[in-house]
Amino acid sequence: MREQELIQAILNQVQKAVLGKGPVLARVLLAVLARGHVLLEDIPGVGKTTLALAFSKALGLRYQRVQFTPDVTPSDLTGFSIYNRETGTFEYRPGALMCNLLLADELNRATSRTQSALLEAMEEGQVTVDGVSRPIGQPFLVIATQNPVGAAGTQPLPDSQLDRFAVRLSLGYPSHRAEASMVRDHQAGNPLDRVEQVADHAGLEKLRQAADQVYLSDEVLDYLLRLVENTRQHSLILQGASPRATLALTAVSRALALASGRDYVLPEDVQAVFHDVIDHRLVFAPKTGSGEQPRAELLSQLLRSVKPPRLR
Repeated sequence: MREQELIQAILNQVQKAVLGKGPVLARVLLAVLARGHVLLEDIPGVGKTTLALAFSKALGLRYQRVQFTPDVTPSDLTGFSIYNRETGTFEYRPGALMCNLLLADELNRATSRTQSALLEAMEEGQVTVDGVSRPIGQPFLVIATQNPVGAAGTQPLPDSQLDRFAVRLSLGYPSHRAEASMVRDHQAGNPLDRVEQVADHAGLEKLRQAADQVYLSDEVLDYLLRLVENTRQHSLILQGASPRATLALTAVSRALALASGRDYVLPEDVQAVFHDVIDHRLVFAPKTGSGEQPRAELLSQLLRSVKPPRLR
């Protein structure tokens, strides 16, 4: 099966459980192919858990879910050592992070210490318990959810945490037609039961390697860099995109090219994923205005201000 066909097959399976959200599901899969993590900012009940479960089934990934509260401790994630009287040694008991796909639900309710434990796993693919580093099996993906800032019991995620997520997305409410279909589907049973595995770990790794090999010309790379640099120079942006953001934008653009059936990146690929990859990493000046719309408009202006290259 060709890469583009396999990507579409994965999306077709996930869409059996998550209706009417094709563009968002495609962005999640692009982040997976780019070896990135996903942040979903949404109200409860719109299908975030179903999304994560559907991807875990379609990709054959071992799944864990943690409902974050202030009571969740770092050892709940990393695991802990326990003394075995029979052997006279300490034995390691794995935590929730020892999986392929972790749904970190309502991450912005966790304490900073617990969030820090997640950081190491996201960045380095390992956990450290009692001074011993233990690798997490690959592939490893975090899909984290957070309630909108200002909701009761939440605190904004620190910049260092936000920068680890390849994309930030929102499912939002379903359309009238999608919600009607959802009601009918649930009458016939759990839609997740109809999701079939279409890729295994080796198949996913092949897709990731194919995305890594997508050609990025000097002209498109220069365009991408100028976009990132403009976020660091704009008067209404107090903190611009980091070098990690540059790497994420490159990787997700390559994944989009692969999903589109191409082995080379176009400026349009960079433009299509720019908002999702960059927005959550920036710190905007107060006079930008509150809410998502002023931020989105500012990024759109920034995109228009940088002329894309003409490729021969």
